[in-house]
Amino acid sequence: MIVTYRHDDGTSEQVSTDDLSAIESADIEEVMNGTSWREIEDQLRAQDPTSMRAVLWAFRRRADKDLKFSEFDVPGWRRRLSARIERAEIDDVLESLVTEALANNEDAAVDAMLPHLRKLAHAQSDVDAALDALGKGHLVKGLEASEV
Repeated sequence: MIVTYRHDDGTSEQVSTDDLSAIESADIEEVMNGTSWREIEDQLRAQDPTSMRAVLWAFRRRADKDLKFSEFDVPGWRRRLSARIERAEIDDVLESLVTEALANNEDAAVDAMLPHLRKLAHAQSDVDAALDALGKGHLVKGLEASEV
């Protein structure tokens, strides 16, 4: 997952959960009251502010070892923070969907999921590339991102 923080000056700071160390991930689980990493990833997909703040805090703590989670705030988080999935996560989701769709001989399940997957994707072109890699590129030609 990529967590993006938008600064007052319009610049963006992007951090990837793939770049966290095992200790940093465990620290995030601890400050989230023992929440498992799998649950944290689900919360990130749901744009949970505490989960996004925790990931950003872990990266900021690299420069400031004394930074306490309880004191780390993100004013205006709704407009400043977002979490998006990366290509590897898109591949995992689509591989599962396509496997299920092939078992049922239908593309409708994959097609129905695409607007949601595009909205969650950090780079929407990754969705197209992942579908092409699975032999389902015909499902995305001319498809626009959902406007939810």
